[in-house]
Amino acid sequence: MAYSLPVTVAISFMSTGWLCFLPLLYGFGVIPLVDQLIGPKVGNLTAEEHNSEAEYRLYDFVIYMALPVQLFMLGWFLMEVQEPLTTFDLVGRITAMGMICGVLGINVAHELGHRPKSIERFMAKILLATSLYMHFYIEHNKGHHRNVGTSADGATARRNESLYAFWFRTIIRSFRSAWQITEKELRRKKQNVWSLKNEILVMLIVQALLCALVVAVFSFFTLLCFLGAAFMGILLLETVNYIEHYGLYRNKVNEFRYEDVEPEHSWNSDHALGRLVLFELTRHSDHHYEPSKHYQLLNSMKGASQLPAGYPAMMLLSLFPPIWFRVMNSRLPK
Repeated sequence: MAYSLPVTVAISFMSTGWLCFLPLLYGFGVIPLVDQLIGPKVGNLTAEEHNSEAEYRLYDFVIYMALPVQLFMLGWFLMEVQEPLTTFDLVGRITAMGMICGVLGINVAHELGHRPKSIERFMAKILLATSLYMHFYIEHNKGHHRNVGTSADGATARRNESLYAFWFRTIIRSFRSAWQITEKELRRKKQNVWSLKNEILVMLIVQALLCALVVAVFSFFTLLCFLGAAFMGILLLETVNYIEHYGLYRNKVNEFRYEDVEPEHSWNSDHALGRLVLFELTRHSDHHYEPSKHYQLLNSMKGASQLPAGYPAMMLLSLFPPIWFRVMNSRLPK
């Protein structure tokens, strides 16, 4: 099911008219509707099933396939926008690529970025490069997971903060946080911040070279289309961040530390189709409890904060702040 989205993207690239927007209609129309019809599936694996699923290599294959599929789709997209297209069809293709950047690119990079093998983390960085958001690798792993549910975390949405205000705040703050984390590590090691030892600088160079390559091989117009798709992928990621922790805060234990991250500090959804398409990202409390746990093993945790619908439906709802606040604020802790 996770690869049903690339199928709709392929249809978009080969079509004209409304079919160019098929990924958007599928992601925010079909999936939310089916999720509501099927409802949540709360069951967890037994201990025996857990051991069996942990060893089942197909789950790794499914994740690894995201890299060649993403790169193929990106190359196809860059060639497609060279063709004479109407504005409607061009925008449709850009949104289609944006959908796959967010769902298959950044989302899978999130999974691989938590894994211990260096090759898997390298794959995560390549996937993030396709959305020009490589610093997420540093900020998410070393910033967000440590600071979630506190004022120090730019990825935790505040109560009554609209999605649009959150986008502006978190995009700026996430880069600043990644830079500060890297700078602190380099100074501790007594290494030059303005050198290739600085991973953020290397990431920026890689992304600049990728953009330059697009211009050299294709055109400046193609680069603009790529930037549009990458930016949409970024907004999809940050919208997920918005709904994952909206209004949930950790209490201070003392002047120097907060309480431990608990299941109630993340918004979860057990709606079946959203879980499958997003590689179980919606079981977010268990992910924060054990970040390196592979996606197929994540559990629905007792005491976790539960959303009234699946992630795709809630992402759509978050676009309308007054309705979002009415639905979600009543569910926040008093």
